[in-house]
Amino acid sequence: MPISRLAECISLTRQDLDEHGLIGPIIGHVGDGNFHVTLLFDAESDAEVARIKAFVDRLSARAIAMGGTCTGEHGVGQGKVSALLSEMGPAIDVMWNVKQALDPKNIFNPGKIFRQA
Repeated sequence: MPISRLAECISLTRQDLDEHGLIGPIIGHVGDGNFHVTLLFDAESDAEVARIKAFVDRLSARAIAMGGTCTGEHGVGQGKVSALLSEMGPAIDVMWNVKQALDPKNIFNPGKIFRQA
């Protein structure tokens, strides 16, 4: 996230959590424009899982729209593949080709970094 948009993004994220009745402390090392929302929810509840997935989609879209990224320093997991595709567009094909060149047997983090677009 560009530092110039960080406060706005955190404020909008807090509003989003409050408006949707979600519990999610916001923490981070914001000096580099990076923050995390630690979401608390009942993983056994389909309704809560759906609300959390919708929130993560909104958060990812908000970060991308403000010139940031959906991935942070930890990379992207299975839950954010669609956000990464939206953010990176055709460049994802280049990334996939590099991944295949370095890891043709898909041993390193199989299915967790990118999937073929």
